[in-house]
Amino acid sequence: MSEPSNTGVDFYAEALETPLNSQTESILRPLSLDEFVGQDKTIERLRIMTGAARKRKEPLNHILLSGPPGLGKTSLSFILGSEMGTNVRVTSGPVIEKASDLAGMLTNLQEGDILFIDEIHRLPKTVEEYLYSAMEDYRIDIMIDQGPNARSVRLNIPRFTLVGATTRSGLLTAPLRSRFTLQTRLDYYTPEHLLSIVERSCKLLDIPVDTAGGKEIANRSRGTPRIANNLVYFARDYTEERGDGMITQKSAHDALELLGIDHHGLDEIDKRILSTLALTYKGGPVGLKTIAVAVGEESDTLEEVHEPFLIQNGFIQRTPQGRIISSKGYQAIGLVDTKD
Repeated sequence: MSEPSNTGVDFYAEALETPLNSQTESILRPLSLDEFVGQDKTIERLRIMTGAARKRKEPLNHILLSGPPGLGKTSLSFILGSEMGTNVRVTSGPVIEKASDLAGMLTNLQEGDILFIDEIHRLPKTVEEYLYSAMEDYRIDIMIDQGPNARSVRLNIPRFTLVGATTRSGLLTAPLRSRFTLQTRLDYYTPEHLLSIVERSCKLLDIPVDTAGGKEIANRSRGTPRIANNLVYFARDYTEERGDGMITQKSAHDALELLGIDHHGLDEIDKRILSTLALTYKGGPVGLKTIAVAVGEESDTLEEVHEPFLIQNGFIQRTPQGRIISSKGYQAIGLVDTKD
């Protein structure tokens, strides 16, 4: 089998970096913990925290959600707001560039509000340090003026709940991580859970689908609800153009093959990674940055989007010397591991 050319779309990276539009997301987003599918341990922990906080009539303690993109961290923050009957203010780490940006958001919160910070590991260090006193003592100290006229002013802020989300929890500093009462990780979904999500999305969007068609989409969604919903939309478009409007096993199969997504859930970039390891570097080990250059993709995208799925499903292995391809990885691209 020849190595794939450096063409094609990285479907999974685009799907995870560019979610569905806000109107669509609001339709598909679960509204309560009871409606949320999967992540049973996390849901049980949140159920206990929200129930106890309501009984005490107090705001929730701070919560850190970690895990790969597209698994429902933002959805859970809105669910927590719904469960507690409070507002949810959404922002992200890269957006908060200065301490004054954070101060403006904190002082505009109401008692019990939830502040959701996505990609919290990307907060600037100087901004992060302002969060410490805000999370613990519900106050912040800001500097006014400069030079000889500079002075510190203490601002009291309402009791609020910080919900942080991160795809790379290892990049969080220990002082920030220790201030979260609950730290919980979201894992990839099972095909059964994804089938439930696909069927629910199709029902909400009034898209005809049979069980076999739903399973075909679920099995190729890489354990990620956001990807499943994006595939639902493309499968609907495909079957309306080239079928009878019903998403069946055949129409879903044909639609996803057109996207370059095979029955393992591998897209063109995944196959390019495996082919690079197998053909160019004789199975590895190879460093991540070398692979990124070879496949024409950013190393961060490979590490956050592609590598977790490839490793967890046994297509590649990560060693101290670099990445190596497994026998399963060889088989996925139609080759035989000559080292067996």
